Amino acid sequence: MPAQPAPTVGGDETLFEAIAADLREGGYSVRHGALPEALAASLRTEVAALPAQSFRPAGVGRAGDHQLNRFVRGDAICWIQGASPAAAAWVAWTGRLREALNRHLLLGLFSFESHYACYGPGDFYRRHVDAFRGEANRVLSLVAYLNPGWGPADGGELVLYRDADDREGLRVTPLQGTLVTFLSEDIPHEVLPAARPRYSIAGWYRVNGSSAARGDPPR
Repeated sequence: MPAQPAPTVGGDETLFEAIAADLREGGYSVRHGALPEALAASLRTEVAALPAQSFRPAGVGRAGDHQLNRFVRGDAICWIQGASPAAAAWVAWTGRLREALNRHLLLGLFSFESHYACYGPGDFYRRHVDAFRGEANRVLSLVAYLNPGWGPADGGELVLYRDADDREGLRVTPLQGTLVTFLSEDIPHEVLPAARPRYSIAGWYRVNGSSAARGDPPR
């Protein structure tokens, strides 16, 4: 079923409080028009201008388990380092969101990592979860969409499943400004094939998993 637009209320703090309430109630939040317009436009301009060599095929797994599998996903990614004005503004905004979610939900979110993702026509990402229980320190996943004028015929919806038994899911159109957050261990999801190039940012809030023998986060 299609996701129904949730009204976006004025001010970042009010928005962040609404996202926290969504997460508390159902483990996920879909907020259309949540990303500030100027920030969304600058991120869209940046990702569209990146040279092709900035992107690499996305894989599955992390660190030593990382591998390419075109039967599972077909997108290409470029990690965001915060060096450009657009990226720095993104890092600052998501940092304020992290602080607000920690205040409201006591999640202990420590750091954030994110990348641009480009899905070409026909690309997809099969159903998966972003973290396996007890085996990772990704706590909260975040997706921001950068596709102005995206319509139903363009495809490429994100499908959120409430649990492992859910077969219908909640479809989210990847329209510019839409922000999706969900618990990384609890919400299976997939990306359906798109009819034209589709841009987004995928990110993860993490707890601190550093130790004397291992830095955090691993990539």
